Amino acid sequence: MTEEFWSHWAWPLATAIIGAVFTGLLVWQWARRRRRHQAAWTVGMAVYTIAAAMEAWSEHSQSWDPTVYRIYIVLAASLVGFLGLGTLYLITKKRIWGHLYLAFIVICMVVFFAGTFTDPLETGKLVPGITVGGQALGESLTFPRVMSMPINITGSIFLFGGALYSIFRFVRRREFAYRVWANILIAAGAGVLAFIGSRARLGNTAGLYPAEMVGAALMLAGFMVAGSLEKGRKAVRSARVARRT
Repeated sequence: MTEEFWSHWAWPLATAIIGAVFTGLLVWQWARRRRRHQAAWTVGMAVYTIAAAMEAWSEHSQSWDPTVYRIYIVLAASLVGFLGLGTLYLITKKRIWGHLYLAFIVICMVVFFAGTFTDPLETGKLVPGITVGGQALGESLTFPRVMSMPINITGSIFLFGGALYSIFRFVRRREFAYRVWANILIAAGAGVLAFIGSRARLGNTAGLYPAEMVGAALMLAGFMVAGSLEKGRKAVRSARVARRT
């Protein structure tokens, strides 16, 4: 009964709903500002939302379609990479670094897709109930499963490195304290997703779906807290005016 509860389709459905809201907010922000980092984050959350919807549908129907699974496993692994790409675009002045990393992600995903569609699946492991950590593709360090590692490792480095940089940048500026907490929430959410995804790839899928929901909720909360730098700039201008008067 406990395993059935934690693997219920309602968990990934909730994740998909949170992801859809997050994606919609990112699209709205990108439409207003047209920044590259916003576009990268939008793509990342969009593919993750699709992956969560695939989890919900497959668990609800108690059947994993092989084609759906092949697409799902690549999309689920790409979230951290695109979040790291967005962070790289945000904190670096030279666009070339972001462009090069984007090319790296695309190449890894193409190779990953090619592998998932050419290697045979272990259909005996393609069953509902949180057994979707990649085991149907073979051992964790074998091809094509290993292709998730370069995406997740590099994406995590850029994502958490960018979060630490932002925290260092804003921690001593009281007007931007909200940005510190926003980065902590976003980093925590992404950390939960990266950890639970890595553990699932090693064969331990306990609590996968609830953890995915918590991670997505933390990142959405961080995004809502972050808002815009303009909020902090207004506070700085108000403080300057107050001092002059």
